[in-house]
Amino acid sequence: MNKKIFLMKFLLIFLIFSIDQVSKYYIIDIFKFQEEAIYLTSFLNLQLIWNEGIAFGLLSFENDMYYDLITFVVGIVILILLFLIRKQDKYSYFYSIIVGGALGNFTDRIRHSSVPDFIDFHISNFHWFVFNIADIFVSLGVICLIIAELFFNKNNINEKN
Repeated sequence: MNKKIFLMKFLLIFLIFSIDQVSKYYIIDIFKFQEEAIYLTSFLNLQLIWNEGIAFGLLSFENDMYYDLITFVVGIVILILLFLIRKQDKYSYFYSIIVGGALGNFTDRIRHSSVPDFIDFHISNFHWFVFNIADIFVSLGVICLIIAELFFNKNNINEKN
């Protein structure tokens, strides 16, 4: 792989990972002294929630075995994506975005045995799942992959004709 391209992908992963970890460190520090949600706007709050499931708190279990299994699967997915990035797949920048976020949450799973989520987006009384910066990047990378596959994959274009 071209060293310059590899360096760009590595820097993208590192930048996303760093932004995520710094934001979580800052929020955890704030909520050492603050227990109530911090109301930023009429639709956005900061509220620290410790997530033991996967993205957006889904699949949270009381059993440590399930938590360890989820953590193991996340680790395997990260390794597969790193392999695809190294292979210089046409979607490797999107994989890099996903890996940057996934590494942030994976690190928290190892360090804290859960992931700190803190962004509470809501409209009136309807609250979306509380999430973090890593979740944003993982979601963004997946959305980019879906869009690229649906609209820009030449194989799909040829099949439609």
